[in-house]
Amino acid sequence: MSQAAAFLSKARRERRTVGIDDLLAQLRTYLSEDQVELIEQAYDFGAKAHEGQRRLTGEPYIAHPIAVAAILAELRLDYQTLAAAILHDVIEDTPASKEEVAERFGEEVAQLVDGVSKLTQIRFRSKAEAQAENFRKMVLAMVEDIRVILVKLADRLHNMRTLGVMPPAKRRRIARETLEIYAPIAARLGINSIRLELEDLGFKSLYPTRYRVIARRLRQVRGNQRNIFRRIHEEFREGLARAGLEAVVESREKHLYSIYRKMRRKGLSLLEVLDVYGFRVIVDTVDDCYRVLGIVHNIYKPVPGRFKDYVAIPKANGYQSLHTSLLGPTGVPIEVQIRTREMDRIAESGIAAHWLYKSGDADSSGPEEVRAREWLRGVLEMQQESGNSLEFLENVKVDLFPDEVYVFTPRGDIRRLPRGATAVDFAYAVHTDLGNRCVAVNIDRRLSPLRTRLSNGQTVEIITAKHARPNPAWLNFVVTAKARTAIRNFLKNLRHEEAVRLGQRLLDQALGELDLDLGRITDERWEAMLRELGVADREEIYAQIGLGRRVAPIVARALLPKGELEEAEAAGSQGYPLAIQGTEGMVVTLARCCYPIPGDPIMGYLSQGRGIVIHREDCGNLAEYRNEPDKWIEVQWEKDLEREFSVAIRVDVENRPGVLAQVAATMSEEGSNIEHVNVQERESRVTTLHFILNVQDRGHLARLMRSIRKMPPVLRITRSQG
Repeated sequence: MSQAAAFLSKARRERRTVGIDDLLAQLRTYLSEDQVELIEQAYDFGAKAHEGQRRLTGEPYIAHPIAVAAILAELRLDYQTLAAAILHDVIEDTPASKEEVAERFGEEVAQLVDGVSKLTQIRFRSKAEAQAENFRKMVLAMVEDIRVILVKLADRLHNMRTLGVMPPAKRRRIARETLEIYAPIAARLGINSIRLELEDLGFKSLYPTRYRVIARRLRQVRGNQRNIFRRIHEEFREGLARAGLEAVVESREKHLYSIYRKMRRKGLSLLEVLDVYGFRVIVDTVDDCYRVLGIVHNIYKPVPGRFKDYVAIPKANGYQSLHTSLLGPTGVPIEVQIRTREMDRIAESGIAAHWLYKSGDADSSGPEEVRAREWLRGVLEMQQESGNSLEFLENVKVDLFPDEVYVFTPRGDIRRLPRGATAVDFAYAVHTDLGNRCVAVNIDRRLSPLRTRLSNGQTVEIITAKHARPNPAWLNFVVTAKARTAIRNFLKNLRHEEAVRLGQRLLDQALGELDLDLGRITDERWEAMLRELGVADREEIYAQIGLGRRVAPIVARALLPKGELEEAEAAGSQGYPLAIQGTEGMVVTLARCCYPIPGDPIMGYLSQGRGIVIHREDCGNLAEYRNEPDKWIEVQWEKDLEREFSVAIRVDVENRPGVLAQVAATMSEEGSNIEHVNVQERESRVTTLHFILNVQDRGHLARLMRSIRKMPPVLRITRSQG
């Protein structure tokens, strides 16, 4: 055999091995010959680029991209996506460049390939950080072209099908990532066929023993239930025929991971989950859906409270169907889904269904793509507001598990939120500015706390105030990633602004000790100091001072030429204390160890990253700071403060009924609000009450303590450290 013939024979064998001919035959059923030819050219390019590379399974590497393209072909994706699927690893794993791909196959294919490629050229501190940053890159590419995620999902699915060759630890890591990120994304985009297989394969690799137990029991149950399934199917078919309805009735397969999740979520035994019969009825029109609902309710009694209408109110991923539960023969539960053929197509293919019937207009968008893009816009907002890739990835994970509730705006618009969402989550879902300014909420026209968890069907009206801002405590109860990210971002920016203002005051104070002020520092001296310290601009210097990362007197001295500095120090200029109002925000903190209030002698301590912490001069915790004199700031209270401050007191009382109420009543009469109380029984006749109160100043506290001391059951009252 000649060398040329041997080469051709080898090429044919490889084509058969990797399945390219079968793929091309499948593509000819819905693509034009020119488009199929381009995909074959992509195969030739990819096969040459990956020549010599093999997978852990031992097969040629090009078999993987061909398998990815075959998965997408089952969804009937367009030819650019299929070409990108075949080429999706060439930029990452071969010498081929994005420019070369663009020149051979067009810019659109090159962009798709680049969107799927990992960031292999950048070194990361950890595997988790690399994973998060690659995910961020993929999301940004998804926003540009949603087909990026379709290629990535198909890539992940084929990798999961061949995961058995991986070492156990890597297998578990990939499986967990699949269940936490990729399967939920497939669900969010409505691609049910890929989602279900990703879940079951991920479950099998992450929990192999649990998988085997459930799979074995499911096979047994299927055999036992065959006769009952046949009976229910026949009764449905006869009932629909009597009504003159043409419909497809099919039993629904139970997927192992959904069985496992249901057991975990509802605390059910395996038998309780498996002893449920699932059916799907597919009809032509929406009207037929509701007619079928009435027919099946006549055949078997419906279970109250178990009907869901996702036809009138679709899920966020575009899924539509009627769900009902019935009591079947001998009382066994039957779960029935009723939908049209179009709904069934979208339920299985989701966003991918858009390309199946896509017209020549490349900009045409179906409702499922519109919904997907709405979700992606929200994800993009999270990406812009997240501090780093890891935080962004965690936020997206939270957003990918929406067991939804449906509520109404005052205008009657429907808003979908995850179960457990609060009024604050609702406000941020409508608009970030609405969330930032919300102060109260009317739920069904009744004033309710902002932390109230919302239920299906409620009408929610947010009340705002012009100068309101997010409360850090909201982070303790919000559940949506958008709300959490927006609150953190606002507080982060607010903290920066407050740090800049405080840093400027501290630097001005330090310069005042040298008989100077900021206005007298020339631009040349600023530029010289910024270069010396390696800082971008003045605002960054102010922020670092305000957060305690730089000490103001040192920066002040760096701003002065050596001669002027010596003169200022020789003159012995006296500074002035920093005035504290107690309203400076997050960069000036009143210490919770000693609870300083106006009238107390105080000192300020520069805490790294927190700004200034204000302590009483007699605070017991100051001893450990004595060896850091450069971090002490001389401070004093601003005059005529009109606000309340927290203070801690201890009251020893006789142990008798109603004494706590008596003491609390006296505090209220003196105009003090109780933040917290702790009751400690020391001995049979003495009880100690620890209070955190609100007072205006030391004078107010003294009057309050005198009134309490006069009470008959009070044995002793002292101010405590907290």
